[in-house]
Order: sequence, then structure tokens, then C-alpha cells
Amino acid sequence: MNIPDIGFNHQQSDDEELEIIDLTSIYQRANIDHNPQHPHRVNFFMLIYIEQGEGTHMVDFKNYPFAAGSLLFVQREQVHAFDFSSEPQGKVLIFTQAFLDHVHANMRLPKYTPTHLNQQHSPQLILDTQTRHRTETLINEMITEMNQPQTEQLVVMYLFSALALILHRLRPEARHDKLSQDQSIKLAHFFELMQQYARKTRDANWYSNRINVTYKTLNQICKLATGLTAKQMIDAFTVIEIKRHIVISQKPSQQIAYDFGFEDASNFVKYFKNQTSITPSQFLKQRA
Repeated sequence: MNIPDIGFNHQQSDDEELEIIDLTSIYQRANIDHNPQHPHRVNFFMLIYIEQGEGTHMVDFKNYPFAAGSLLFVQREQVHAFDFSSEPQGKVLIFTQAFLDHVHANMRLPKYTPTHLNQQHSPQLILDTQTRHRTETLINEMITEMNQPQTEQLVVMYLFSALALILHRLRPEARHDKLSQDQSIKLAHFFELMQQYARKTRDANWYSNRINVTYKTLNQICKLATGLTAKQMIDAFTVIEIKRHIVISQKPSQQIAYDFGFEDASNFVKYFKNQTSITPSQFLKQRA
């Protein structure tokens, strides 16, 4: 099974860093080069708002039931898959880190930190009637502004910021306003290093040295942002990467152990089971 990497289509978005798509258009498009209902990794952020229909959306190999009024967050570099069996209707907002950086530079916006590494985190929100109405209004206003002959990006950013702050208020576990700008930069650097080196080292001290902070300081930043220690974040990130590798490659445990720097297959299986309560082979059977 191959999990494709999906990049942001700047041509589709007229070289902007935000695109709003009708959910129906995704399963009606004939020119998509991958099946959206099969697992695929995205290098951008997504907000999926369900107006009608129900089903189950997979995010990093966990299934989340959705219905009218559901909103799903998919973070950059996560693997997810749509469920179009009920032909759901709604809107999908996709946006890049560059868009978030631009918004941050101009107005207040909640920080998008890697909370998905905490198992207590859910990408799903069930909106009440009032919040559904406000969400739909703000999304539609963004679409209206983006379709203007002379689009004013600042208006789009203000509307996006308003939506993000309204939704942020509904996620008390995701409030990381305690992070200073310097702490946010260090956390982002840590996450980027994990993306590059998770297969080579799981040593939190190695990462803190690369970021040029003490282990204690890195721990404090991680706990403020995600509720996890630096080591717990590394393990959570590693396990997600291992799961992706298992599904993509279907290699034997010995080979995957080698790919991720374990001494042997038994240590690898022990580590995976300690983190997930199941063995790699049991996980693969669940995905079959």
C-alpha cells in the first residue's frame, strides 16, 4: 500500500496560500491523481467542516465519526483519509505555514502546535447551533472576498483569524497562548528536527543541544505546548512514523527495526508494544 505525499497546489489557489473547497468537488473531481478515501499525507493544514452527511474520517490511523456540525483539524504532515460513502457536504479550508506566518505577523491568531502527538488530543469538534452558524458565515465571507475582482488578502486573514479564535475557544486543551514567541520558535525547530532525525535518534538531550537549550528548558516548552515531555513527544512522533512506514512498506519487523535505528527486531517490537499495547504485526492486521 502506498501513501502519497500531497502538496499544496498553488496553481489551483491562484498562488495564494489559502484555498476553500466544496467537499463535494473533491469526490467529483476527475483530475485528482490520488484516491482521497485512501490514506495520504498532506504538507499543509486542513479544516474540514461537515454541513450534511455522516461517516468516519481517519487521521493518523484513528477513526473519528462525523456528522452535520462536525469540524475536523488535520495538521501538516499528518496522514488522513476521507469517507465519502454518504456523499457528505461541507467546506474544506487548506492553508500553508506561510499563510499562518503572514496572519501571525498582522493579527492575533492561536498557535498551531503539534498537539496531535498527545493521545488525549482529538482532531474533532462538534459545534453547537450558534457556532455552526458563525462558522458557515465566516467561511462564506472568506469565499466571497476571495472571489472579488480585487481581493484584499487582509480581509481574508481577518476573517480566518476570527474563525480560528472562535474555534480555539472550544478547545481548552489546545490553548497554548502561554508560549512566548521565542518558545514557539524553539518548539517549531524541535518539531522540524524530529521530522529529519526521528529515525536516527530518540535522545531528548541530543535535540536540546541542537536547539541550543537545556533539556529542562525543552521539557518545559513541550509540556506547555502539548502536555507531553520532550521524550514523550519524540516517542509519539516516532510511533506515528513507524505506523506510516508499516502501512506503506509492509516490510518485516527486522527491516523496519533497522530503518529506525533499533539494535534488533525484538527491541523494536518491545518498544512499539510498550507505546501502543499491540505488536507491529497486530497493528498491520488491524489496517488490513
